[in-house]
Order: sequence, then structure tokens, then C-alpha cells
Amino acid sequence: MPLRDGRLSHDIDPTDRPPQDACGVFGVWVPADQASRAEVSKLTYYGLYALQHRGQESAGIAVSDGSRIVVFKDMGLVAQVFDESVLNTLRGHIAVGHCRYSTTGSPTWENAQPTFRSSDAGGLALVHNGNLINTLDLAKRLEPGVLTATTDTEVLTALLADGGEGGPLAAAREILPVTRGAYSLVFMDEDTLYAARDPEGIRPLVLGALEDRGWVVASETAGLDIVGARFVREIEPGELVAIDGAGVRSERFAEPRPKGCLFEYVYLARPDTSIAGRSVQATRVEVGRRLAREHPVEADLVIPTPESGTPAAIGYAEASGIPYGQGLVKNSYVGRTFIQPSQTIRQLGIRLKLNPLREAIEGKRLIVVDDSIVRGNTQRAIVGMLRDAGAAEVHVRISSPPVSWPCFYGIDFATRAELIAGNLSVEEIRDSIGADSLGYISLDELISASQIAKDNLCRACFDGVYPIPVDQDAGGKHLLEIIR
Repeated sequence: MPLRDGRLSHDIDPTDRPPQDACGVFGVWVPADQASRAEVSKLTYYGLYALQHRGQESAGIAVSDGSRIVVFKDMGLVAQVFDESVLNTLRGHIAVGHCRYSTTGSPTWENAQPTFRSSDAGGLALVHNGNLINTLDLAKRLEPGVLTATTDTEVLTALLADGGEGGPLAAAREILPVTRGAYSLVFMDEDTLYAARDPEGIRPLVLGALEDRGWVVASETAGLDIVGARFVREIEPGELVAIDGAGVRSERFAEPRPKGCLFEYVYLARPDTSIAGRSVQATRVEVGRRLAREHPVEADLVIPTPESGTPAAIGYAEASGIPYGQGLVKNSYVGRTFIQPSQTIRQLGIRLKLNPLREAIEGKRLIVVDDSIVRGNTQRAIVGMLRDAGAAEVHVRISSPPVSWPCFYGIDFATRAELIAGNLSVEEIRDSIGADSLGYISLDELISASQIAKDNLCRACFDGVYPIPVDQDAGGKHLLEIIR
């Protein structure tokens, strides 16, 4: 089976994979008389390019010219799916786009997004970041045989397209209040762009303004920046927004119960994104400072695991007074691969993506900073590689607490049985990866660095407290395939 996300630990060692990202969603509306100049398909392409880190399995764009909706999607990265000739065929003044990592439903073309449904009232195209936890209950509202894909997104699309004379807005008012789980949605009919966010606001969603009366919705502020949109505000938890020629209209379908994902600060979001008015980069650097104070050690050099550990490593070096340096060189051209690695290549391990700077680390006591440990295979390989290159000591510091619980809200973590911190103590993990010492930032310090109140954050992967009760044995990623 083709490997999906281009990350080292998944590409060359099928027994280890990092937390897979959520998805990236993007939508744009411009006045119809600006359509030829604005080129909404290309704006969407660039928006998805900025959000590529959130999903690398498939990509798609839907465009409306006011009378019909055209969808183009395929498996692969954004730049692999789209080229100039394809984008030139997607003409209109409204567009939605998606880059996917699967959390419900297999990674197949049928499950790629945008999803599309037609009805007597017209068409509807939808993109979704998150994961629903009452998908089966929602699916029971549909006639048998209606679904053409096996995703929670397909279920939502079918329900929202069946709005009758009231259209998607009326359907959304009925369906969203009974939809449970994480969902940041962007959808459209032929005339209107819509956006909605679950009452907990687990996954991010922001609104931006273009010149000439245009509007953009995106998963992250970095998606606004790349198309020159001005950040206006976040879409609020429990909010439904409609954008058309009359402007931006907003209504509440549920009372907000904010529980933003804490792991966005650790790993998911781009460092140049802002969440709740605070730069993700600034948060990660501050986490590194706090990590240094919680877990000091005598050493000669602080190095990151590029690039996920870089901001925290900078903060660690600042607070500790130990020099920051580059000890590992990343191969920038490692991406998706369809070549299954042989056993010999697997034994070479991490060198496909990272290689040590021997001159910088030989004889040195190293502090290696990374964002998280899932199964431990990647960190074990890094520690071994650094020792082989002559490091005198290797001390591992992690800028998140131990990931001990799976996520049911849009991140494809391993099961609890597969998570190393779900089974071993910190000292046992240290011994397993071969480090001289191991330190994780505490949950309280991570929360403090985010500057968000603890009660307004989802931290379930760290403490097992799920803000929306979930049946952990409810069928998982392939539940709709199981019942077919």
C-alpha cells in the first residue's frame, strides 16, 4: 500500500508513525464581478499549499460559478494533484478546498474531499477538519444506500444537502446542534459560502478579508497570509457563518464550550500561525524555556530534531545558557514515496531524513529537543545515530507531556496499547530509547505557556479527560466500512 505522509518514521519504518495531522480546510468568496481577476481556484491552491502540513494523503478543490459546482480531487500532495491547466478549468467566484489525512474512512479517492451532493435545490460541496463521534447515529437519518464514501464527512454532506426549500442554512440549523465531536466545516452551494465550528471549537478556523470585498476562511492564519487576506477573527465555537453578496451573516447554533486542542500548540499548527491571538512560535519557544527550568542538565550543546523541535530548542538554550547549534541535517527533499523500503534500507533508518554533523557533536554532551514521543522508535534511532557519531552523552527533552491516550477528535494517534507512554514509565522510556536522561514538560507548564485557561483546552491525549464523552470501542477509523 502506498505510504501516505512522507514523514520519516512512517516512510521507512512501518512499525512507527508520528501523530498524523488533522486536515486543512480553505474557502474563498469574491463578488461575481471580480471572479475573472481573483481566480478563486488559484487562491485556494495557495491556501492549501500553506496548509499542506495538516494532511498529505489527498487534495481537492470545488468551485462554483453561480450556476454549477465543479469538483476536482485526487490522491497526493497539493502540488501533485493540481497544475496550471487543471486550475484554469476551475472557474467561478466561490471555492472550497481540502488537504486530507484520514481519521474516519480509508485513504481512498472516494473518501477524498471536497465531498459533493446534488439535490433538487442544487449542489453542495463540503470540506471538514476534525472527527465526529456520533457518525453512526447521524447515518441512521439517511436512507440505506445513500452513502458513496465511508467518512463522517460524507454523512454530514448528505444531511446538509437535504435542506429542502430552506437550503443548506436550514439543514445546518437542524443537523449541527445534534452533531457531536470535532468539526470545522467550510461548505458552499452555488451562491453562498458557509463555515461552522463545533461548540467546543476543538479544531481551529479563522475568517479573513480580501481586498475588493472578498472573504476567506481557513484552518490557520498562515492560510490567510499566503493569499494576502487580512485576519478578521476566529470563527467562534458553536457559530454558523454565511457569506454572499449581502456580506457576512453570523448566528449561533449552540452555546460555546471552548476546548481548543492543546496539541495544536505542540505539533499540528505552523509556527507562523496565531491561535487565540498568540503566535505558535512564541508559545513553543516559551515551552522550551520552561522545559529547561523543569529539566536542567549539564551539557555542551542544545540541538533540535528538525524542524519540529526547533522553537523549543531555541527556548531551552536561552533559558539554560547552553549554546544552541545544529547537530542534525535534514534532507529537505524527503517527501511522499511509493517505494517500499527493503529491510536493508530500514536498518539504515533515520539517515534517509536526518544525518548528523559529526564535527559539531563529536565528544559533546548533547541535549536533543523534540516535540513528542509516540512509539519511541524514531527517538531510539536518533539517540543511536548520535552515539555512533561520537556524542559523549545524549539527553532527550520533550516539549509536551507524555502522550498516553488516543485522540478521537481529528488526530490519528496510535491506540493506547501502541503508545509507549501508555505502557511505560518515563524511566522505562528513557531506557527503551537509550538516552542518558529524559525529561518531558509538565502539563501545567505547557498549559501556562499557551496562555489559555486550562478549562478551555482539550488535553485528552495527555490526561485522558475527554471533553466530549466518547466510546473508545465504537469502531474507530473504519466504522462505516465495518457496517457496510
